[in-house]
Amino acid sequence: MDGETQPATGSRQRIDKWLFFTRMVKSRSLAQSHVQSGHVRINGVRVLQPSQMVKIGDKIELTLERRDLILQVRAGGERRGPYEEARLLYDDLSPSPEEAAKLTPYEQAIRATGAGRPTKKERRAIDRLMSDDD
Repeated sequence: MDGETQPATGSRQRIDKWLFFTRMVKSRSLAQSHVQSGHVRINGVRVLQPSQMVKIGDKIELTLERRDLILQVRAGGERRGPYEEARLLYDDLSPSPEEAAKLTPYEQAIRATGAGRPTKKERRAIDRLMSDDD
């Protein structure tokens, strides 16, 4: 037996094994380090131990390099199989990238009035007001 499988009789499974079986991470050691660094939440509670157990119905919030995922556990895995098999272990509740509010480059460049450091024009206006008070 290779140690990467788990009997189907158990209704609970370690979070690091579940992340590995669902193909969210490439190895169990990466899953463990991901959990220990605080990038995983189970039902809204940050998990720091890879031995934390998940069960059917739990909501997993996972922060990966390029995206944030919200997954609901449908089943525990028995092995790391192909994508089609791994996809059956969870429901993806994440908002699609189109739904996420993304700012255009123009919107990113514009700042709210009065926020941050004053512009040169605003600084000159302030200097004029300060010199008028004297």
